[in-house]
Formats: sequence, C-alpha cells, structure tokens
Amino acid sequence: MDKITEGLLAEIADLHGIPTGAYNIRENSRSIGRSSTANIEIIPREAGDGITVRILPGTRNESLHIPVVISKVGVSESVINDFYIGEGADVTIIAGCGIHNCGTGLSQHDGVHTFYVGKNAHVRYVEKHYGEGDGSAGRVMNPTTVVHIEEGGSMEIETTQIKGIDSTKRTTRADLAAGASINIREKIMTHGVQQAETDFSVDMNGEGCSANVVSRSVAKEHSGQIFRSRMNGNAACHGHTECDAILMDDGHVTAIPELTANCIDASLIHEAAIGKIAGEQLIKLMTLGLSEAEAEEQIVSGFLK
Repeated sequence: MDKITEGLLAEIADLHGIPTGAYNIRENSRSIGRSSTANIEIIPREAGDGITVRILPGTRNESLHIPVVISKVGVSESVINDFYIGEGADVTIIAGCGIHNCGTGLSQHDGVHTFYVGKNAHVRYVEKHYGEGDGSAGRVMNPTTVVHIEEGGSMEIETTQIKGIDSTKRTTRADLAAGASINIREKIMTHGVQQAETDFSVDMNGEGCSANVVSRSVAKEHSGQIFRSRMNGNAACHGHTECDAILMDDGHVTAIPELTANCIDASLIHEAAIGKIAGEQLIKLMTLGLSEAEAEEQIVSGFLK
C-alpha cells in the first residue's frame, strides 16, 4: 500500500497496517487483501463486484474489517455486499470509504450492504466516509444499507461523514421481527456547496420491537442537507427519531418526519431542532480567551462527538 492508501485507511477504519481477524480491503475497484477466520467466511461474488460474508452461529468477540479506498482519479464503482449473521452471534463490522481525488475526473463509490441478522444475534456496524484532495470533478458516495433482523436480534449503526464528500445520498431500510431492535447514530458535517441526503425507513413488524435514530449535523457555508425518516409501527412497538442540526453561514437543513401507526399499541416519536449556535455559548467560551472562530470550532466538535 502507498502512503495515500495508508492515510485513507487510518481515517476511515483506524487501521495502521493489516488488521487481525477477518478482513477484505478494497482499493480502486479490486481487493488488495482478504482473510477469513474459522467463524467468519468471506466469499467473492460470482457476478459483479462485492462479497458475501457468513458468520457462524454463536460467534463472539470477533471483528470484520471491510474498508474501501479510491485513490485514482476517475474511478466509479458499484459494490454489493451481503452479510449473514448466525443465531446468537455478537460481532463488530468496521466498514467505511475514503476517496482521494486531485484531478478533474469524478470519483464515486456506490455500495449496497444487506444484513441478515439471525435470532438473538447482535451486530455493531461502524461506517465512516471521508474525502480529500483538490479534484475539481468531485467525490461522491451513495451508501445503501438494508437490514433484516429476526426475533430478538439487534443492530447498532454508527455512521460518520464530517469531511470531503461533495455529494451523498445515504439510504437505510430496516424491518424488525418480535423483540428486535435497531439503534442508529449519524454524524454529518458539510461545507462549501456540498449536499447530503439521509433517507431512513423502518418497518416495525413484531411485538416488542424498537427503533431509535439520532442524527446530528452541521451545515456550513452554502451547503445543504435533507433528513427524511419514516417509521411504520405495524405492531406493539416503540420508535424514536431525532434530528439536531446546527446552521452556520448560509447553510440550510430540512427535516422531514413521517410516522405511521398501524397498531393501537405502537408508540412513535419524532424530535427536530435546527438553528444557529447560541450567542451565550460563544460569549462564555470567548470570556475564557478563545476567539469567536475557536469558540465555534469547540462547540461544533463537542456537538458531533
């Protein structure tokens, strides 16, 4: 791996060399390293780009790294990955995509990740998107995540995009069986004229299932963001979605909630707060010796932490 790839892997997956355990590292539309374990098998797709991952029932205390790097100008790819998590497993999956573009050709990664979470299994999924370079044609990422959770299963999703992506549409679809749960934490920061769109939808089909989605975002300069969330309560369930956004300069944010209760025992809540940094917060930090710009940076950093 060259220095650019090493730097991108450090940013998106906190990798400083080849990881232990199972991994598939993808660079410029090809795998540059792959390893399975006794409990986690990685299989290349027979048709098209991507992999199939099978995690045996009862697998615990293991991790899977599947980062993607684009370091050449003009690379545009679409990847499909499927994950089958066996009953009672408890694993962590570290994904993420980094793009380095210093040219005039568009760099784009579109990925579809589908998770089949077995009964009483738990998955922690961490995904970070990052871009760098002064390429004039842009860096584009369009991740799609599809989640099917069986009875008693659960999934935590931590997704972050705080630098360098010019355009993104982040789509998540989930359906939950009885007692299943999904918990999503999203962090986004845009600047310049960047555009980011989140589109989340969940069908809560089983009794006692739950969904919790919290999005925190900052829109700077002339950038724009849209947050859409749809929750369908088809059984006795609990759903909560929250959008908190800070506006700076001429940034703009739109929050569009949609709640549908198809069961009398469905409890669905949406919260949204969009606004600029409070003046008293700035004044308090400035009295401690920070400049206005430094105070804003501290507030934004704490908000997105």
